Amino acid sequence: MKRILIMALALTMLLAGCSTEVTEYRHQKPELDIFTWFTGSTEAWGMVQDRSGKQIRRFHVDITGNVVGDTLTLNEHFVYDDGEKQQRVWHIRRTGPGRYEGRAGDIKGVATGQAAGNAFHWRYSMNVKANGNTWLLHFDDWMYLQDSTHLFNKTEMTKFGVTVATVTLFFTRKTRA
Repeated sequence: MKRILIMALALTMLLAGCSTEVTEYRHQKPELDIFTWFTGSTEAWGMVQDRSGKQIRRFHVDITGNVVGDTLTLNEHFVYDDGEKQQRVWHIRRTGPGRYEGRAGDIKGVATGQAAGNAFHWRYSMNVKANGNTWLLHFDDWMYLQDSTHLFNKTEMTKFGVTVATVTLFFTRKTRA
């Protein structure tokens, strides 16, 4: 029994040591302000991989962003490689320095986010349809600003704490007037 407790404690410490906080990026440049970066037109390309790493879907997204007061509205239009189309409208509110909350029609509850340096960490839950079933999955998004026109996104989708899929996205800003 003592051996099991020691192993459980060691595993807990190992996992705790692997977590990353967005504040670790506070000195990274260029600084990401999602309100500024997503204002106007943005385009993205992405893929979904299952837990073994096999690519299972590809998609393209056209995004239009508009800021009014302390709220960023993102209108996202997805087209998947199988022809499926989706639309999501995010309303993201700045709640304090580097802190955000967001809502969208297919998001369960409230998304929460935090920004520091070139990084933005975003968490939310969404019902996802797959193989004729609907699953409530938890999304753990990490965005990293590369330069003034390129943003990378890596997302883990989990169920019961187990990663079931990952999403990788590459964003580019369209020419601003």
